[in-house]
Amino acid sequence: MNKTIRRASVFTLLLVFALLVRATWVQFYEGQALAEDKDNRRNAIEQYAYPLGNIIVGGDAVTGSAQTKGSDLKYKRTYTDGNLYAAVTGFSSQVFGATQLEGVYQQLLDGTDNRLKNPLDTVTGKRSDPGDVITTIDPDVQKAAYKALGDKKGAAVAMDPKTGRILGVVSTPSYDPSVLSGGDSDAWKKLTKDSEKPMTNRALRQPLPPGSTFKLVVAAAALEDGLYSSVDEKTKSENPYTLPGTTQVLANESKSAPCENASIRVALQYSCNNVFAKMAVDLGQDKVKAMAEKFGFNDESQDVPVRAYTSVYPSDMEKSSTALTGIGQFDVTATPLQMAMVSAAIANGGKLVSPHMVSQISDANGDVLENYDDDTESKEIVSSSTAEQLQSAMQTVVEEGTGTNARISGATVGGKTGTAQHGENNSKTPYAWFTSYAKSDSSDKEVAVAVVVEQSDAARSEVSGNGLAAPVAEAVMRAALKG
Repeated sequence: MNKTIRRASVFTLLLVFALLVRATWVQFYEGQALAEDKDNRRNAIEQYAYPLGNIIVGGDAVTGSAQTKGSDLKYKRTYTDGNLYAAVTGFSSQVFGATQLEGVYQQLLDGTDNRLKNPLDTVTGKRSDPGDVITTIDPDVQKAAYKALGDKKGAAVAMDPKTGRILGVVSTPSYDPSVLSGGDSDAWKKLTKDSEKPMTNRALRQPLPPGSTFKLVVAAAALEDGLYSSVDEKTKSENPYTLPGTTQVLANESKSAPCENASIRVALQYSCNNVFAKMAVDLGQDKVKAMAEKFGFNDESQDVPVRAYTSVYPSDMEKSSTALTGIGQFDVTATPLQMAMVSAAIANGGKLVSPHMVSQISDANGDVLENYDDDTESKEIVSSSTAEQLQSAMQTVVEEGTGTNARISGATVGGKTGTAQHGENNSKTPYAWFTSYAKSDSSDKEVAVAVVVEQSDAARSEVSGNGLAAPVAEAVMRAALKG
């Protein structure tokens, strides 16, 4: 064999060896990664080869599966009342993935969750029948919130203070997840480019300045700290109040309101900015922040089980900024879920039960795999004495103050309104807030609710928590107590 042929042979053998090494590497080391790659078409084919499990609301499935035609993806997801439940279910798409409960429980719903496998399935590798997700959502509460919000841009969350069960999660404007099930690219572009952002879950995932609803947190801090002994003790609050270190005077909404040195009860009743701004400064940002965090602010892992965006109370502020946080402004942000948690803890004697919107998950036979109602945690946020005083003050807000539109015959209702500035120098339409609780006078039913209205057709001068958000909360609370 001449020298040239020998070299060519060696080079060829090296190429073959390199190919064998690469094939071995791909098969044994990269195989799993390739199999799990989101762009691997076989995964989608396998996932949609069979009907998916269902998401259950009030005993009925609000999801389903339908056979497709002319596609290697045999089934696609369907939704009943898709617009109504979109903020709960999210979507499951053959092309665009899955969100909300569809995403959190994707493996359970498509049958690949290991908890669904019996010993024989494990040996044979057979795909299991899919499981179901049973939610805590009350269909009557959900419908009431969706109807009451109507054409307004906003959100509502309702929960049972005693159990932490989330009874309603609504975000408007909404969308129908069915249009995304088959991977319609035109529908996807239309929804993602819509300036109204219908796919944003405003109830859980869009924190906004909470405005005067945050005054409940400041009041709780003042009572727990001993700065004031009761909601009826007069505070040291000059009116008008000048922000520390500035010449900026903080005005109250009503110039005739008795806000000078007002008690916490009166200050909540008339939503006196001077009282709570001064109170936040007197307490200091660290104490206000500590109380806010007890309620759930700054929690980056708030899962219900959908991950909620973090509600924020800031740090390292000047005293003037601390004053503004006392009225829910500056860099304070909150989701409706967070403000519902504030009212829930107050209504429940100071104890916050961890909020959750899934009751159970089950296999195809209905056997429970996990019961989340049994796994809830309860932690004391404020003392029972502080909670009782805040309940009383919140009742005054509804009975005689800025929250009269939330009154319900046959129920004890407490609440707090809020109007938060929006845009530079408050140039845009303010956000209208209302957080509240209601307890039936004839049964043991209770509910805590938070509502935010980002935008409506109301004139700017008519935007208020009582005018826009409280009627929504009233409708939701009425539905929860009636059921």
